[in-house]
Amino acid sequence: MQMLSAGGFPVLSDGARVADEDNPRGYLEWELAKRLPREPNLIGMAEGKAVKIVSSLLWALPPEHEYRILYMERPLVEVAASQVAMIRRHGGARPPLEGEALVRTLAVHQQQVLALVERMPGVALCIVRYHDVLADPEREIRRITSFLGVTLDCVAMARQVDARLYRQRACASPQAALGD
Repeated sequence: MQMLSAGGFPVLSDGARVADEDNPRGYLEWELAKRLPREPNLIGMAEGKAVKIVSSLLWALPPEHEYRILYMERPLVEVAASQVAMIRRHGGARPPLEGEALVRTLAVHQQQVLALVERMPGVALCIVRYHDVLADPEREIRRITSFLGVTLDCVAMARQVDARLYRQRACASPQAALGD
């Protein structure tokens, strides 16, 4: 989302969730997205804009619109480690799943979401791999702008890629990555 915004693509964000230690550049989220299952017409507010929709809510997108979905894919061991670290940092209760169980659950969820998106009418999907963005931001930005069919400030987008923000790195075992 930071890349799209920096490149000049309009982003629908309410600013409700501010930058913090887990995401020092901010979240660029839209709180009303959580209401899409009950109020799908709210998506009309996002017409012509980028909006972050968590994967578990993609099923709630009404079929009368067309969507271009950029699906950021990251190794699930890293996603799990990031989620657990965030919960611990904020003093939350112990997560119900950790380690390999969490990684397996995330894998099943990801498979279900991607299968759902492939069946949804009016949806185009572009999978963007997190490590590919880190390794070659310019190439991935070209893929993204081509997929979206827009001209953006690619230099400004590339400046958003900061390897220092890559803190939860994959390693040999999920237990080690999660600090168990």
